[in-house]
Amino acid sequence: MAGSTRKKKNARSGKRPASAKPRGNPQKAHASGDPAHVRRAGARDWIGAARLRTLPLAVSPVVIGTGAALLGGMPLRWVIALCCLIVAVAIQIGVNYANDYSDGIRGTDDHRVGPARLTASRMATPRTVLTVALVFFGIAAAAGLAIVVRTGHWWMALIGVACLIAAWFYTGGKRPYGYAGLGELFVFVFFGLVATVGTTFVQAGTVPQESWLGAVIAGLLACAVLLANNLRDIDQDRIAGKRTLTVRIGRRATQVLFTVLVLGAFAIVALLAVFYPLAWLALLALIPAACAVLIVWTYRAPRELVVALGLTSLTSLAVAVLLFWAFTG
Repeated sequence: MAGSTRKKKNARSGKRPASAKPRGNPQKAHASGDPAHVRRAGARDWIGAARLRTLPLAVSPVVIGTGAALLGGMPLRWVIALCCLIVAVAIQIGVNYANDYSDGIRGTDDHRVGPARLTASRMATPRTVLTVALVFFGIAAAAGLAIVVRTGHWWMALIGVACLIAAWFYTGGKRPYGYAGLGELFVFVFFGLVATVGTTFVQAGTVPQESWLGAVIAGLLACAVLLANNLRDIDQDRIAGKRTLTVRIGRRATQVLFTVLVLGAFAIVALLAVFYPLAWLALLALIPAACAVLIVWTYRAPRELVVALGLTSLTSLAVAVLLFWAFTG
């Protein structure tokens, strides 16, 4: 009788019994803000959601791949090179908006440490964010189709489709691979190998070993950026059920892996410098890289990792530009 009376009182007062477990995403349950009182996204918010810090990761493989294509005095096919750049940048921006949409509707971003997301903050409707993501994917597809038509390599359209599928299912769909700890693997393949080697092939028709080595460099640094990002969000991802590689292996192992990836990239740079002396200049990028490693090992607040992420991304671009100079100098 006492238990029945207590339940009735709880029902009348609207209180949840102490033994009841919260349903759904714990973070989403704490999302605050009445949509009617939330500021609508402006131009600065949309630019921020594009996550400009990550764009060097899209530019780097195109720069390296183009440099490798020019080996042996090959002429620059600037139209194709420009299309490759549009494809890479548009996919990167599309991925960022798609992640904003997918993570937002799941509630994963309700308590983000980094820059606010449009969907989670309710500054933009999910449909609008999704539409913008699809527009950028469409731009990438159009530029990719132009490359296929100009080169006559129609089979490469399948690679383009694979890139778009991988971009969407990173956080989209019922079983996103980014939630299963496979994000770094796909980033290495598509933002390292495919982007770099593909850029070289469509311009030169062949793929020298310099392109492959450059692709590994770009892929390793892109994975390092993703690790820094996921290390920043490790606590929130655990609560939200997002099983990134960082969540699976823990903080210390992530710090070690981040360091190994960065040093591995520069080890390959040193190898290339044996044959291309100007590549030694690329080791100057060790300065921002070392700062990023130091932050990853000594950070006190997760927000500090945003700086490490940006430094690693800029390291990738600096290495790419200097390798381009080494290949063409």
